[in-house]
Amino acid sequence: MERCSGALEEAADGARQQERHYQLLSALQGLVKELPSSFQQRLSYTTLSDLALALLDGTVFEIVQGLLEIQHLTEKSLYNQRLRLQNEHRVLRQALRQKHQEAQQACRPHSLPVLQAAQQREIEAAEQRIREEQRAMDQKIVLELDRKVADQQSTLEKAGVAGFYVTTNPQELTLQMNLLELIRKLQQRGRQAGKAAL
Repeated sequence: MERCSGALEEAADGARQQERHYQLLSALQGLVKELPSSFQQRLSYTTLSDLALALLDGTVFEIVQGLLEIQHLTEKSLYNQRLRLQNEHRVLRQALRQKHQEAQQACRPHSLPVLQAAQQREIEAAEQRIREEQRAMDQKIVLELDRKVADQQSTLEKAGVAGFYVTTNPQELTLQMNLLELIRKLQQRGRQAGKAAL
């Protein structure tokens, strides 16, 4: 008797899973229609079905949410690093201007052209250093964001999410961004449906 009820529960669970898969697949197909046609063509029924399967237990939604939070923290940290560097440069420029003004006020008139030429060279050298530091910071930011994207791709690939693998191909990245957007929209719909049930 217990074997029979266990088999019935498994069959009912299988039917619920199948129904949930169908609902997710149907929702994905509806959302794909909102994408540009070039991406619609690249998202086959099989890809969408595989994506719906990966979303069944809700783990992928949690992974995507965690990745999004990590991305926001990383972006905020990088933004703050760049702001600090810009502030340091602003302070450097102000100190240089102050130093030059004081030197010019203390300078004898006949030496002023020589002093001003030296100060101009000092300003140009400082501006060159500032440009190099900003360029280095921007390159660091781009590399860090590229690493973060690769980490996200790898995590989603390991989680079995269809369409995700580590790549730098711009078309594939755009496709993956569209897939992430589909996942987020489904997640938002799920939250709204949960609130409506309350």
